[in-house]
Formats: sequence, structure tokens, C-alpha cells
Amino acid sequence: MSAPAVPRTAPAVPFHVPHTAARQDAYLRQVLESGDHDGDGPFTERAAALLSRITGAPKVLLTPSCTHALEIAALLLDLAPGDEVVMPSFTFAPTASAFALRGAVPVFTDCRPDTLNLDETALEAAITERTRAVVAVHYGGVACEMDEIRRVAAAHGVPVIEDNAHGLGGTYRGRPLGGLGALAAQSFHATKNVHCGKGGALLVNDVSLAERATVVRDRGTNRHQYFRGQVDKYRWVDLGSSYILPELLAALLAAQLEEMDAVQRRRHALWDLYHAGLAGWARDQGVTLPVCPPDREHSAHLYHLVCPTAEDRAALLRHLADHGVRAAFHFQPLHTSPAGIRHGRSAPGGCPVTERVADRLVRLPLHTGLSDAQAARVVEVLLAFRTGATGATGTAGAHGPGSHRGGGSAPHAGPAAR
Repeated sequence: MSAPAVPRTAPAVPFHVPHTAARQDAYLRQVLESGDHDGDGPFTERAAALLSRITGAPKVLLTPSCTHALEIAALLLDLAPGDEVVMPSFTFAPTASAFALRGAVPVFTDCRPDTLNLDETALEAAITERTRAVVAVHYGGVACEMDEIRRVAAAHGVPVIEDNAHGLGGTYRGRPLGGLGALAAQSFHATKNVHCGKGGALLVNDVSLAERATVVRDRGTNRHQYFRGQVDKYRWVDLGSSYILPELLAALLAAQLEEMDAVQRRRHALWDLYHAGLAGWARDQGVTLPVCPPDREHSAHLYHLVCPTAEDRAALLRHLADHGVRAAFHFQPLHTSPAGIRHGRSAPGGCPVTERVADRLVRLPLHTGLSDAQAARVVEVLLAFRTGATGATGTAGAHGPGSHRGGGSAPHAGPAAR
């Protein structure tokens, strides 16, 4: 049966459009009219309370970016040159650079072939006597195997830090992502489900770190104690930097967080539309769709495809662009990057799955501005594409159509799978 014809005159389907919240303009005007633009004002308090409610984190500190939140975490660890921090290679550069800035060595581990998260079976071999922390990145908002990761880390006496840039709104065995590590970093970049253009947050779940985290975030001073009347003047008491989010951005974030339930419903509906519409095509073309195990809920942050070969990925991106659909690849392996080679090292066994996935992954448009008709158009265009593996059997993913809950886990075949 020949592939269906797809007309090439349809308007472009944008890859990303930032969400617009109904109250954001009014909140921004309130801040501008107040004259208090610095930070830690009423909208900071409101946004932090909403984040605490969503994640269960007892202490939330808004920051100018997720990168800054990770840098605070690195300072709280008191890292010294030569200390090691274990993390996946399949992640964004700041996950590593935040710790390398303190002189620590990122130790890059491979990802699982199903969820693309840190391979927990490789974690034990990556830990040495110099390991000071493990960073778990919830790729696409699908939770890592946190119980096992925390068990291994605890056995070695090191904390787990969640890079939860993708995961806000996701859960692991009924527990919200961002509330599972000693610390967690959030991103509110314009590409995220809810955003403030550029911003982040540090979630402090280990309350013993809360006071010091507050100091580090405010230039290493005890200024917060001064404003509480606890000291007569504030001083420089620790290392830190200017990590406070301006109140204008906090106002924008508060407006976005107030709509998070509606944002998530819309994103999940689009995610499910893709998953139902592409299942048969993916199986026939040897394309892998996202996998979310049954004991967790993903955040619908992104929808990705993994093509059989790098050549298929290149051809698919051209095909989508030719038909007005904007798509993108994603992370490049950190262990083979110039800075990764200079500042880090690979864990035993290397990262072969990461290298294969990075060359084959495609992200589809997914945002609240995407209409059902546009999403259907993306599916239509994809159904007309044929890979070089036509007729091969691929993994269509275990996340059933019409649900944001996992519907079964694909087998974990180890680093050499796929």
C-alpha cells in the first residue's frame, strides 16, 4: 500500500509557542505600579507557595534560571577540586557545568533505552570514594527509577539531586517529581510547560539545607535575617551570588502556575493524540515512541520519536520541514563534547545508548497554542514518511493512548539494547 499523499501548501506548524496566562498582564502592571521590582515580593511568595503545593517541597527559592538553582546546589555540597558528581550524559550542558564550576568532575553515565533516563543499573559502577552526589534528570518529564537511585546513593552516603527541568507535574509512584531528592532544580524557561521567559527554582527537601540555601541565593549574605529583624545589619557570611528572581518575572510565573492544571490537561491531550495516531506507523517503520512505566505519570513536556538510523532522522526532519512542520533534535552527549572531555569523564562501560539516541531522536511540536487540527496535521505528515527500516518491528512505547499514566514498561535490555 502506497503512502498517503500530503499536500505541501499547508501553513507552518510552529515547534513552540510560549503559553500566555490570562492574568499575567494584570500582575505585571501591579508590580510596575508598586515600584518594588527587585525580588522576594508578594508574587515571589505566591509562586513559591504554588510550587510547594505542586511538588511537596517544604522550601522553594525562585532563581533566575534552572542553571542558577543547580549552581546553588553545587555550593551547598561544598565541592572541592577532584570531587565527583554522577549524572547522565544525555542532558543539557548546565547539569554538568554547575558542578564543574566548583572544580568537581562530572561522571557521565549511560541512559536507559526505554525512558532515556539515567541507567540505574550502571550507577553502582560509576560511584567512587570521591563521589559527592548523584544527579537524576527526568527526561521528558518521565521519572527516573528513583527508589533504586536513592537506595544506591544512600548506601554510599551521598545525596540525590533532581534536575527536574522537564518534570514539573509528573509523579513517581504517587509522589511528585521535585520532591524526591535532597534538592531539586526547576526551569521556567519560555520552552517549559509554565514559564516566566527565563527563570528557575531550587526546591529544598532536606530542611537542614534551607537556611544556608537562602544565604547562598542572596549573595552569600544574611540579608533575610536583617529584614526579619533577627540581626541589626547584614553581612557576608558564605559563598554565594545574585540568584534572586526579579519580581516582574515572579509575577509572570505566578500567573502561569495558577493555570498549570489547564496547561497540563491540554498538553496531555496533544501528547495522547500523537501517541494514538502514530502507534501503528511507528511499529511498521521501526520508530520508537516515548515510554512511561505504569507506576508514574509524565509531565507531557515533550513528545519524541527515535528513528532506526541517523540517516532516517535527517530524512524525517527534512520531510517535516518540507511539509511545514517545525521539529527539532535534542541533547548531544556530554561525554563526547569538548567541555565534557576537558572537565568530566565517562563511567565504566561508556555511554553507547546515549550516542545512538542522540543521533536518532526527533521532537515534535507540543505546546498549548497547538490546535487539534495542527496536531492531526503533524500525524498526517508523519504517516506519509517511510524509513529505511520499513517492515521492521519497532517499539511503539508502553504508554497507552488516551492516558497520561504509564500503561506498561518496555523491557530494560541494558546499555547495548536498540
